[in-house]
Order: sequence, then structure tokens, then C-alpha cells
Amino acid sequence: MTQPIIIIKKVKKAAHGHHGGAWKIAYADFVTAMMAFFLLMWLISMTTQEQKIGLAEYFSPAALSPATSGAGGILYGRALDTSGNKPSTPREAERGSAEEADKARSTTPGRASDLDASRPAASVQANYSAIASLRQALQSMPDIAELSKNIVIEPTKEGVDVSLVDQDGRSMFREGSVEPYERTRRVLEALAPTLRRLPNRLSITGHTSVARPGSTRAGEPWSLTAGRALAVREILAGSGVPNDNFVSVVGRADTEPVFPDNPYLAPNRRVTVTLLNASPPVPPNILR
Repeated sequence: MTQPIIIIKKVKKAAHGHHGGAWKIAYADFVTAMMAFFLLMWLISMTTQEQKIGLAEYFSPAALSPATSGAGGILYGRALDTSGNKPSTPREAERGSAEEADKARSTTPGRASDLDASRPAASVQANYSAIASLRQALQSMPDIAELSKNIVIEPTKEGVDVSLVDQDGRSMFREGSVEPYERTRRVLEALAPTLRRLPNRLSITGHTSVARPGSTRAGEPWSLTAGRALAVREILAGSGVPNDNFVSVVGRADTEPVFPDNPYLAPNRRVTVTLLNASPPVPPNILR
């Protein structure tokens, strides 16, 4: 019998050409860009209007000359020139108008107005150097992240303000008491070595919020704010800041809220340590 012929077909597949990995890089860039976009949108949605204003003024070109404006928070940045940035409160606007009027009235060469005009550059540089030193001092604190909204460091016309600010759910002092929390004490002890090295004299001011209608206020506001300011001074002095560095320690009660439109808010409760600008040297012929 004849054997059947078995035919085996072998199909050879041609190798596909190499497509390269450029599309992978493009896709990765696209995903990264989308993540950055959604992160930016989330940050914008979480930022208050005042913080947005503060950020806008911070990046304004006019922010290199001296004056006060801005917003609030640790992002409560303050820009440095009223010519391009508007004051954040009516009180600052009034002070700015009064100073401009004084400068307009005083036009005699060699008088105090000329000294004010020559002071800004050095003052601004010194203030930002002080701010950098203070913020660096706080980096050693392990819990600084959770206190970021409670510590406000900003330049002002008077110098540099370091404020310990209450937030909803996190206060710096016990309710109705002049006794600070341990976290408040640690912040002040961390700042003390820097304050001791800086040449600025210090002014400490206590503030509180207005009591809501129908609520019972814990403590008399004038005594409370003055007592908290004194407590801050004692902690700083106990941490090595010389007594001669302190110019004043006062309580303002609820007369100067950060948010005049809503004086009940927690951030109106604060104690501010102001590093005062040094007075400019007076030329010998100034009184002639």
C-alpha cells in the first residue's frame, strides 16, 4: 500500500519594525501635566480671597519699595508699596494718607521727610533678612507644619510682626487664660535666640476677638490681652532676650481686629511681637 504524503507548511512571520518609545515619554509628560493642573485647581479652590490678593501683591513689581499692604495667614503676605498695592485695612489706608500728607507739607531740603525717603531700601533689606532668620529658626520645630497657620511673620511699616494667631480648633492660649499652651511656649523659645541676636527692639501687643452676641466672655478683654502680652515677654526674657530689648507690652482688647468686617473670628485673637525699625541717624545740621 502506498503511504500518504504528509505536507508540513511552515509559515515564517516577518519581524515587525521597532516603533521606539517616544510615545511613552509623551504620555508620561501628559499625565504629569494633568496632575499638576488638577493640583493647581485644588490649591486655588482651597485658597481664600485674601490669600489670593496677598499672593498677587507679593509678585507685583511694586513690591520692592517700602510700605504696608497685603492680606493675612502665613501666606498673609504683605506687599511693600502703597503706590502699586493697596492697604489691607481702612486703618492702614488712613495712616498711609496721613503720611503722604505729611510728606507733601514737609518740602524743606534736609528735613525729616528727606530722611524718610532715604530710609526704605536699608529697612526693607533688614526686615527681609530678619524674616528669613526667624523662619529658619522655626524649621527646627518638628510640629511646625501643624502650626503653620498660627504663626504669621510679615513686614509692616513699623518693622516686622511675628504674630501668634488663634485658628478655629487650635488656639495658642488656654481659653480665658493668660497661660499659653506648651506649643506656644516652644515657638517662643525657638524664636528667642534669633530675637536676641537681631538689633531690633521689641514691642508686644495682645489682641482678642469680640464676644458673640449672647455668649459669655471668658475673662475681661483688657486684662486678658495685657496678661497674654506679659506672658510672651516673660517667656522671651526667660529664654535669654535682654530686658532692655523690650520697648512696650500692652493689651488692645478687641479694639483692633484683623478682620473688621467679622470681629468674632478666631484669628482676631493674637499676640504680636513687633521688631521695630531702627531710627535713622540724624545729621548734625538737622536742627539748624
